[in-house]
Amino acid sequence: MRSNIINLLGLVVIVLAFVACEKDRPVIPNEEELITTLNYTLTPTNGGAAVVLTFKDLDGDGGNAPTITGGTLSNTTVYTGTLELLNEAEDPIEDITEEIAEEDLEHQFFFAANGIDIDFSYADVDGQGQPIGLSSTLTVGGAGTGTLTVTLRHEPNKLASGVINGQIANAGGETDIEVVFPITIQ
Repeated sequence: MRSNIINLLGLVVIVLAFVACEKDRPVIPNEEELITTLNYTLTPTNGGAAVVLTFKDLDGDGGNAPTITGGTLSNTTVYTGTLELLNEAEDPIEDITEEIAEEDLEHQFFFAANGIDIDFSYADVDGQGQPIGLSSTLTVGGAGTGTLTVTLRHEPNKLASGVINGQIANAGGETDIEVVFPITIQ
């Protein structure tokens, strides 16, 4: 019995010595990905050609100005929207959309129309039933000219007032990307 206690104490000492000698592992923060390209594909639910809104900034912040391509939407039409985000500075090109889908609890897109009549609704949810926005539905009203802003927030408070309905004011978090697209509705 005494021999078993001595052996057990010896084992405990060895384990403690090993743990004490182990160096602290550095904490590697979850760095934000570089998003060089955002494509927002809007497909009319009644058929017809898709409209692709595109943002490209291949050299990232600074340097050359980004290229933004807006689009023309048909009035009184419903569109399904699909977002694609890429890092084209990598070879091969990195699909950031996959990462956002995998980290769905930590991301939410917000959509805002300025000067034009467009209503938005989310068509996808995260693992807790809160909106993401990689898929959306747009209901377009009457003719006009204005802008459509697409914003991706990292770690928003999805339970804050209005956030589930796409209101960015109380979302908090950090903006990963925000793009303002020129839009014409005819």
